[in-house]
Amino acid sequence: MGGCVGRYLNGWEDSHSRGSSRTGGRGGRNEPLKKDRPKWKSEYPMTEGQLRSKRDEFWDTAPAFEGRKEIWDALKAAAVALECNDHELAQAIVDGASITLPHGTLTECYDELGNRYQLPVYCLAPPINLISECSDEDTSDNPEPPATSKKEFQLKVRLSTGKDVRLSASMTDTVGQLKKQLQVQEDIDVVHQRWFFSGKLLTDKTRLQDTKIQKDFVIQVIVNTQTPEEPELSPPLTASSPTCE
Repeated sequence: MGGCVGRYLNGWEDSHSRGSSRTGGRGGRNEPLKKDRPKWKSEYPMTEGQLRSKRDEFWDTAPAFEGRKEIWDALKAAAVALECNDHELAQAIVDGASITLPHGTLTECYDELGNRYQLPVYCLAPPINLISECSDEDTSDNPEPPATSKKEFQLKVRLSTGKDVRLSASMTDTVGQLKKQLQVQEDIDVVHQRWFFSGKLLTDKTRLQDTKIQKDFVIQVIVNTQTPEEPELSPPLTASSPTCE
């Protein structure tokens, strides 16, 4: 997939560098994570699949650069949480990993050893000219899905704890049904599961066929076991990776 040189709006800088470099410090300041996501425009209309491929490529190769893998994992988890509009979780992940944000964004940050990490803007938000791949076909009059779509396969989900789990699924299954299956297998309450694919939070009524997911892709699941009665816990430092096997 070719590189995408975007025109970034609202003062967001070009962040094509995918590695990290060591600095003498962290700039002496740490700003809270901003809630506003970057707005940028791709030079060409980008599909959801192309955006997903670019993100997969970055997160697959980022740990190979200088820097600590656990920090890369934490940054990925924070980026995903932020795109899912869970700002509180994203901030907790950043704080738990002792990541410093001089400008309040994940485009440039530092770990406690002074290593510098840069995230490209396409990992933080989709472009404003993103092309939706959702089908326009109305299936409301055809409640019975095609027989071929009922074929079961092993769906791989990656928990925010770093554990990979395989579920028996078909393209007609809803996310709600799969959440219950994960609850049975891993003893994770449904209300503590947040499923997302390609940076989008999946609702319980979403069917796999609506996500355009293929059997060799990975769905990410953020597990949040905290309840109002429990004290705040340190967030996990690992993140799921929607990579093809």
